[in-house]
Amino acid sequence: MMVELERLWARLNPLTSPFTLIDILIVAAFFYWLLGIVRGTRAVQLLRGVGILLAIAFLMPSIASDRLTLLNWLVVNVISPALIVAIPVLFQPELRRALESLGRSSDLFGRPFGGANRSELLETITVISRAAAQLSQQGVGALMVIERRTQLQEFADRGVILDSRISVPLLLNIFYPNSPLHDMAVIIRGNRILAANVVLPLSEDISGPRRYGTRHRAAKGITEQSDALAVVVSEETGAISLVSDGRLVSYLTEARLRTMLADLMQVPLESEAKRAA
Repeated sequence: MMVELERLWARLNPLTSPFTLIDILIVAAFFYWLLGIVRGTRAVQLLRGVGILLAIAFLMPSIASDRLTLLNWLVVNVISPALIVAIPVLFQPELRRALESLGRSSDLFGRPFGGANRSELLETITVISRAAAQLSQQGVGALMVIERRTQLQEFADRGVILDSRISVPLLLNIFYPNSPLHDMAVIIRGNRILAANVVLPLSEDISGPRRYGTRHRAAKGITEQSDALAVVVSEETGAISLVSDGRLVSYLTEARLRTMLADLMQVPLESEAKRAA
């Protein structure tokens, strides 16, 4: 069947086979995905430098192999082997992110949010939105991370395990200034606060119109390394932000935050559910 298809395609277009097009599409998709992984990171500058060295390594032997003997020997025997060793070291964060992205894509059929049902997720969305609004009014900083398909247990183990049902008073008490657990982040699994006082990885992406504080960089960092959602309340401005996949949306109201969380978590709000019924 494949042989007949290739013959038919060759008659229609003798210069191109279907396998050539498939090959081109796969390679193009791979590089598009790879550029999406490194976009906005320091790897972009590193790629430029590595590209220049690769161009020298490939072009120099063919252009000046007879005349520049010493330089040719240096490129072939020193620069080229060094690049093979240096690339995995230089791009270790990006390679890890790429592998984690592949791991998440292979778990598309798993149950997200710790297997919580719709009513539990709706409760979580409502509580987080109300707590963020009250914290914003009081000028109290906060960082709330919502676990999805990617387990965050390794980060939760670094903090204080609570495993308590989520509520507005509990979140307000956790982030109250000078309370024992007010620093760092809380991790929420389903409709329960899994852990508080959790240390999160900081994002290396500091691009943007202004420099982000530690909370915002931690929110970007955990969403870059997982599929989690992060809600940040700025202590300086009181602005409420939502971070997903390393992308940050700021100055949200309670209603807007609730709507965006419901969309990202694919949970219909009560009003929408009533209209659908």
